[in-house]
Amino acid sequence: MPSTKEIRLKIKSVQSTSKITKAMQMVAASKMRKAQERMRQGRPYSDKIRNIVAHLAQANPEYRHPFIAKHGELRNVGLILITTDKGLCGGLNTNIQRAVLGRVKEWDAAGIKFQATSLGNKGLGFLQRLNANIVSQVVQLGDRPHLERLIGPIKLQLDAYASGQLDAVFIAYSRFINTMKQEPMIEQLLPLSAESLAQTEEEKRAYAWDYIYEPDPQRVIDELLTRYVEALIYQSVAENIACEQSARMVAMKAASDNAKKLIAELQLIYNKTRQAGITKEISEIVGGAAAIA
Repeated sequence: MPSTKEIRLKIKSVQSTSKITKAMQMVAASKMRKAQERMRQGRPYSDKIRNIVAHLAQANPEYRHPFIAKHGELRNVGLILITTDKGLCGGLNTNIQRAVLGRVKEWDAAGIKFQATSLGNKGLGFLQRLNANIVSQVVQLGDRPHLERLIGPIKLQLDAYASGQLDAVFIAYSRFINTMKQEPMIEQLLPLSAESLAQTEEEKRAYAWDYIYEPDPQRVIDELLTRYVEALIYQSVAENIACEQSARMVAMKAASDNAKKLIAELQLIYNKTRQAGITKEISEIVGGAAAIA
């Protein structure tokens, strides 16, 4: 059985850890609110540009942008993996990595090759362990993602698809459901599916007008579709950051609660050990006095 001194040291150690996890929980809670607000602010922009792109694409059936055209059978695909830069956020990164690993095994079984872009340090390490073909990467994105840092790496994948080197581009990220739930997602980014550009009847009525193109329809559609794809990726990064802060807050709260339970258990063991020591000393004193008498 450990001595009372060892137990006291262990209690102090757990108390110090509890202070750290409590502080990290409070920081994550503060960042989570800002990340959720940023994520929600990006959704109206994505919806608006999707409606405009859908209407323009239908208004010009004679021109099909490369991002809409399908390449036939899948032989080479691109993967954009979005993860966090830091750990201590529960199973957030593990869940998306497990989903990506399952998809990679399916591609290998079908003879499909893939090239990867990593947005986040954890995903980069995961792809390196898979010996994947990493064509671009970005780490240390921070709490506020900046589109100018994302454009360069993802442009390699977009250009590869537009030139016909890739038959499809997929994006893997964690979707924010609520504070307690984050869902790993692997979605097809390119080619843009008809479902992603579909409009409701209300949206069709709201955008039922003809456009005057300047300088020409092709250039306008090219720019808008590129901005739309970039908006999709930015929104995915914002969703992932909101997931990260929520998962970290929940994980640190669980760690703080476990620390409290462990301290209570150690305190009980300490009291029992101390009481046993006192009882032993009293017994020795009484035994010594009885021997003298």
